[in-house]
Amino acid sequence: MSGHVFSRRHFLKSMGGMGAFGVSTTAYGFSEPVLQLGVTRYDLTPPRWPKGFQLRIAAIADLHACDPWMSIDRIHGIVERTNALNADIIVLLGDYVAGHCHVTRFIPADEWAPVLAGLKAPHGVHAVLGNHDWWEDKTVQREGQGSVNARRALEAAGIPVYENDARRLSKGGQPFWLAGLGDQLAYIPARRFRPVRRIGVDDLGATLKKVTDDAPLILLAHEPDVAHRVPSRVALQLSGHTHGGQVRMLGWSPVSPSGQRLAYGHIRMNSDVIVSGGLGCSIMPFRLGVPPEIVLVTLGGAGAAVS
Repeated sequence: MSGHVFSRRHFLKSMGGMGAFGVSTTAYGFSEPVLQLGVTRYDLTPPRWPKGFQLRIAAIADLHACDPWMSIDRIHGIVERTNALNADIIVLLGDYVAGHCHVTRFIPADEWAPVLAGLKAPHGVHAVLGNHDWWEDKTVQREGQGSVNARRALEAAGIPVYENDARRLSKGGQPFWLAGLGDQLAYIPARRFRPVRRIGVDDLGATLKKVTDDAPLILLAHEPDVAHRVPSRVALQLSGHTHGGQVRMLGWSPVSPSGQRLAYGHIRMNSDVIVSGGLGCSIMPFRLGVPPEIVLVTLGGAGAAVS
């Protein structure tokens, strides 16, 4: 969050003191994550994507499983809604564990991961981890190494987790690559934990070296920040993390941990980038102007559209 004038906590505190408007806005904001779920659709053909090759990707980001805001029943509903989209491939973009303390129960990984195992797509379900999945595992934070609870639970549920990995897939005889970056904020730089050499476990160079031919490439990265370094070899980057700022007004997010340009939506950089607004909440169970969403991307379309 460095480099931003306001912290998200400061902004939400300010919102809470806006009189009658603040009261009504807060009531709406707290109900929105519970009551609304949308599907945001993108139809595009990146420069490095073969024309005529259609691939439908459903993306789920930032569940933040907890009661009452993201209950097991609600996760079941998200799984059913995602499966109904009939995507060719489903990707999970990280942050499965709760990101704030305003909960009645933190849902453990061995409960939410089996629910995600219900996701089905012809070309599989694939996952990366987010910063909260790392931060929640105090043993890994203390020792500065190891496999976190969320990863073990996802893999036990049959969902592969990519950490600086790439895999060659194929649809209708057309190959494509799916790569997943290690988390860029994996370790908390705090005194109570053993010092680590770097905060992230990401290695973009090593990840891209695993791509061994010129088939089109999709990159999963929880934090969108890496987009500034992603080369044009990547056709599409899919990210979460920002929650669209969690508060978004007239296309503007007052606070975004990845900066305004990468706060939300479809951004054209060296490659095409799509940042999901996600499903859950961080710091506070509060959303305004950026409802929870499942993202559906159709690659090989004629243009770019959002609905």
